[in-house]
Amino acid sequence: MVRTELYIDLLKRILTDTIDHEAPDPERGEALYLRDFVQQFKRGRAYTLLPPARIDNLQTCIEDVLARGVPGDLLEAGVWRGGACIFMRGVLAAHGITDRNVFVADSFEGLPSPDAEKFPKEAKAHASATMVDLFAHFAVSLEAVQENFRRFGLLDRQVHFLKGWFSATLPTAPIARLAILRLDADYYESTMQVLTALYDKVSVGGYVIIDDWGEDQWTYCRQAVAEFRRDRGIEEPMIRVDKKCSFWRRAS
Repeated sequence: MVRTELYIDLLKRILTDTIDHEAPDPERGEALYLRDFVQQFKRGRAYTLLPPARIDNLQTCIEDVLARGVPGDLLEAGVWRGGACIFMRGVLAAHGITDRNVFVADSFEGLPSPDAEKFPKEAKAHASATMVDLFAHFAVSLEAVQENFRRFGLLDRQVHFLKGWFSATLPTAPIARLAILRLDADYYESTMQVLTALYDKVSVGGYVIIDDWGEDQWTYCRQAVAEFRRDRGIEEPMIRVDKKCSFWRRAS
């Protein structure tokens, strides 16, 4: 058990590039967080955009569904360099789990262009110098993400890549059940597409994690989630992870 905990802790520190320094803290304020975010995640060696609170949350959710026997696989929609999915696979490996898969869903071409009339905040952000020049719309190739899995010895038959826009790949994805559905889809339409295609596959007792729930300056993600929950009559409370991320556990 100690070795399992040590492996998972080391995996976290490598994926977040926090072995010798702290990660950006979203609670510090937008300007400081953005400065630290750029330094840590864009110019640094991190494999994931998740700060420690969010990767701790992901570990807690995974280990909880394993302990309670909640059926299903694990999926992240919007993966950047693949770090969160590498962590999912690493936690399964650390616990000797061989009958669950990790699905890695992304265009691997960056973010889609939002409709400027329907989603003006997103369109403005999408065209900004920060998004275009600094982050390149978070585009990372499939081959680069696969190589990142390979570096950790975690590219195997339990990892499946879903390449393409969510509207095209997720409705027909070969997924029977999900225990963990993690969304880092950024925009309204992408978020709604993921929930529409996959929520019914989330097992009772499984988790839905919304990375951008607390964002309101540049995205309508929260609006999409709120509308989906309203239309589906979902009353489970949103549980705060940090200032920007929340989740709920499916109860029915």
